[in-house]
Amino acid sequence: MPRPFRHVSLEPLRRRSKRTAGLAVLSLAAGLLAAVPAEAAPADQQRQRDFAAAAHEFGVPESVLLGVSFLESRWDFNAGTPSTSAGYGPMHLTDLREAGTGTHHDEGEEDARGDDSRPAKLPATPAPKPPPPGLQTIDEAAALIGQDVATLRTDTTQNIRGGAALLAKYQRETGDWNAAVARYSGAKDAEGAQSFAAEVFDTISKGVSRRTDDGQHVTLAATPVSPVRTRTENPKTECPKKVSCLSVPAPYQELPDNDYGNHDKADRPKSQKVEYIIIHDTEGYWDTAMDLVRDPTYVSWHYTIRSSDGQIAQHVPTKDVAWHAGNWYVNAKSVGIEHEGFAAKGTWYTEAMYRTSAKLVGYLARKYDIPLDRAHILGHDNVPGTIPSTIKGMHWDPGPYWDWAHYFDLMGAPLSGFGRPGSPLVTITPDFATNQPAFTGCETAGKPCPARGSGSVVLRSEPNDSAPLLKDIGLRPDGSASTMAVSDIGSRAETGQRYVVAERRDDWTAIWYLGQKGWFRDQRTTSPAFGLVVTPKPGLATVPVFGRAYPEAEAYPANVPVQQVVPLPYTFSAGQRYSLGNVLGSEYYWATTFDPANHVVVKGKTKYVQIQFGHRVAFVKADDVRILPAL
Repeated sequence: MPRPFRHVSLEPLRRRSKRTAGLAVLSLAAGLLAAVPAEAAPADQQRQRDFAAAAHEFGVPESVLLGVSFLESRWDFNAGTPSTSAGYGPMHLTDLREAGTGTHHDEGEEDARGDDSRPAKLPATPAPKPPPPGLQTIDEAAALIGQDVATLRTDTTQNIRGGAALLAKYQRETGDWNAAVARYSGAKDAEGAQSFAAEVFDTISKGVSRRTDDGQHVTLAATPVSPVRTRTENPKTECPKKVSCLSVPAPYQELPDNDYGNHDKADRPKSQKVEYIIIHDTEGYWDTAMDLVRDPTYVSWHYTIRSSDGQIAQHVPTKDVAWHAGNWYVNAKSVGIEHEGFAAKGTWYTEAMYRTSAKLVGYLARKYDIPLDRAHILGHDNVPGTIPSTIKGMHWDPGPYWDWAHYFDLMGAPLSGFGRPGSPLVTITPDFATNQPAFTGCETAGKPCPARGSGSVVLRSEPNDSAPLLKDIGLRPDGSASTMAVSDIGSRAETGQRYVVAERRDDWTAIWYLGQKGWFRDQRTTSPAFGLVVTPKPGLATVPVFGRAYPEAEAYPANVPVQQVVPLPYTFSAGQRYSLGNVLGSEYYWATTFDPANHVVVKGKTKYVQIQFGHRVAFVKADDVRILPAL
């Protein structure tokens, strides 16, 4: 039996949970409230009035209704598109029939290990596992308020009424608002549900106010409530306090033909420094991800985070190396976190997931002394291909709809730059809600994606809205231009990334990007930044660019095969400058046997410099470049 939830005192709340015999009267009153003339209150406060009316109609404390909605959607409409867990509207009413089960889509044929010393690990695309029945709450909500499900997906007023009706029903059945909120999360386990409820009531106690993606101003006033009991620490996991963290181990198992899976034992940070945290999405639902990571023949990652409630599951100890990023150098020096979702479908990520993920990343960054910036907290789409032949197959999740600015705000590390006006170094910082690139292919190849907020900035070859996009010779060796496909990152900068300004003309700015000038309209799209820049040493016309920072041949012991350092097919020419992300020693982790006693960390004398070269980072040899302040 699940442990009972501690009762939360809502006495300080001004709106109490009272059910009267005349629901019809309440419905009429709610209708009258909604019908107040526009001049009585600003149009951009309609959603606030909708929350107040629904709370009154169904006897839900208004702060509880606002708190639940904020933790699901931040009160946004998201252009009527579903979340990564099939939720619609401000109340995240789930409709799997409409959202679809989701499949792996145009993710690339990536070798998850990215280690040339072993055969490519190309896991077959699994058949989608049916999502849990909890992803169909919209049916019950529609029945409770007498509306059809299509209306609840597209009409925010009715969506809020449906969510309020569900909360009221859950409270009547449990007798407790804490339990009702926990049940609303959809979590099957008590720990996850309890963690979601704790986050909701913490939000209520602190209060929040924001402008939604469709221009509505909504405020949840700080309201004192008794704290909700949170989980005790799980000794089998490495997680921050006050979040729910499950242990779902990935198997380290010997297989036939001298094979093994599905990760490598290591001793980090003693053996190698952890430099990166890699943000992924699962391209599948939670249950499918849990099955896959427990398969010894499959690949692995360190953590998964559930969309509906932010539940964390740990699979691989952070001291060990998981097979997740498609680049063995990065794998050996990173922690990988998967988020339940579908980058390819153009869906949105829930606030509950953003919040627990931000807590987890903050915890890991402190543990391993990782800077909270976009040179160290990378998306899978920022990890470089290892050699020219692997570039095209690299994955591009979590995609252009991941809100990096909000994510870093939650970590207390805002991405907006602090440089002087006119600085030659800029941070990409578009307004997520209003920045809506016209991507295609979210559902059907070539078809427009829904017009919705994004952290991506599209680059053009000239300061002209109709100019071609840039060319990515690694993605398209034939020299053709990039496209607006949601999966095509060849001409796209992302929020938080830092670039060097190459030229400015009127309201257009060009940055150095893959050896070219990439132009975009700089209307509150960037912030000035401080930092260091990298340029070829005098006398060098070009310097090679690499996808990994491997040692020189002389560093390898006799029993470890030398790993080739192959340049990528890009040009870094004299006169160009790129933002410095890190200075790194050269390393290669040789781990090809089940017995970790045979594993070796090869460390060379060659030093590398990590740069923001395109959408992905890259490495250049320190001996080839100068490092200068951005003046």
